[in-house]
Amino acid sequence: MRMSRLLSSLMTATALLIGATAANAADDWPNKPLKLIVPFPPGGAADAVGRIVAEKLGEALKQPVVVENKAGAGTAIAADAAAKAAPDGYTLSLAPAGQLTILPHLNKSIPYDPFKSFAPVSLVAEVPYVIGASADTPAATLKDLIAAAKREPGKLSYSSCGNGTLCHLSGELFKTLTGTDLLHVPFKGSAPAIQALLGNQVNLAFDTLTILAPQVKAGKVKGLVITSKTRSPLLPEVPTAAEAGLPEFVVSSWFGIVVPAATPQPVVSRLNAEINRIAALPDVRERLAAQGLDAIPSTPEAFTKTIHDDYARWGKVVEASGAKLD
Repeated sequence: MRMSRLLSSLMTATALLIGATAANAADDWPNKPLKLIVPFPPGGAADAVGRIVAEKLGEALKQPVVVENKAGAGTAIAADAAAKAAPDGYTLSLAPAGQLTILPHLNKSIPYDPFKSFAPVSLVAEVPYVIGASADTPAATLKDLIAAAKREPGKLSYSSCGNGTLCHLSGELFKTLTGTDLLHVPFKGSAPAIQALLGNQVNLAFDTLTILAPQVKAGKVKGLVITSKTRSPLLPEVPTAAEAGLPEFVVSSWFGIVVPAATPQPVVSRLNAEINRIAALPDVRERLAAQGLDAIPSTPEAFTKTIHDDYARWGKVVEASGAKLD
């Protein structure tokens, strides 16, 4: 009995010591530079959001926030690095929707758990998708595209920013909704995926408004539809999917900030407050809007619910489409 009480006392004391140490560390946070992991190479919507957040967060915290681009494996490389980082508030990760809600359905061996490996901090921004067609693709409208795809199943191809990403599953959702067969060609990021489109190496690309708007405006790519509920001021001539006859094709890519699980709650709360403040800044909203992005800050709880809801939604798409990693 005495030994049992002694062990119990030691465990309690240890727990209190750990708690006190974590609290002290949180009180002193931040006292050195922070790192923000972005799971794509420079040049895409994710990188744009990450750099805006890093700049403004660094100003607010009085410490540099260094962006580290870790592309590859459909964002799993970045997620693994973020999950394994010390939970001390000095490593943040920009999490795109696909990383937490799509890839886990397609790759059962990913080295992280979308629900247990991270502490959601806040949503930051969202952006609709555009279906872009190369200059020599025989389709000027969504109706043309569907007809061409049905005439020659499997002949038309689409590039994506990576296996298991929203770029990938947007194409799979489109195939399911239209009863068509398209060849998926994955790349490590949006930049090479769009270069393949511009070079007529693929017929289509499912990517963000941020990426495709400049190409459509320049006349290098045909914008067939946008996946938002309303048209975008950046591409007012491009119809919504609903206007083009496919109302179910509504896709929005969100980006949020997560930290490793077990990060002290005071740190998570401070980060949430700062990110929400940053997202409300007029110049930040203008910079995001210029790239087709809308600021959507949230509480950690609301972000957690979004992850769970979208995980369920895209799981159904994966099952219905039979999508696999190519």
